[in-house]
Amino acid sequence: MDNEKLNQPLIFRRVLLTVDEDDPNSSIHAFRYAATLAHDYQVKLCIVSVLESDDLNIFDVMTPGTIDQRADDIRKTVEHYIKLAQGLGVNDVQGLTISAGDVDDVILDRVIPEFKPDLIVCGSDTDDPSHRVPGAVGLRIARRANVSVIVVR
Repeated sequence: MDNEKLNQPLIFRRVLLTVDEDDPNSSIHAFRYAATLAHDYQVKLCIVSVLESDDLNIFDVMTPGTIDQRADDIRKTVEHYIKLAQGLGVNDVQGLTISAGDVDDVILDRVIPEFKPDLIVCGSDTDDPSHRVPGAVGLRIARRANVSVIVVR
């Protein structure tokens, strides 16, 4: 074991927070953790939310304006979290919304290469019936990401 590495602090400088617009309970816990971390260590925070393809049905796709409205709702949610973070004293915060896709694929293939986080903070999905497997998104991201991931319950 390399004692030299054990004595070096592990510092995160770019934190990516994933929020789920339709699961505010898990998002609130993850937000509290990420905002505290970003504030206390004065690091960059990016808040991201994805319009999940699985949340759309054929009627949503065929009804004019429905997808735009859902995307606008997600954008407003991210803006709300940004304002909360700023109110808590987080100086360097940005938001990112993705219109549609599979959450973990979008985060892994698009968001991580763009933002380059060294820590991802996810909420543990609640037992809401709309979620297929509680905690699944955070677990899939943790399994596949090349950076540290914390799933907050």
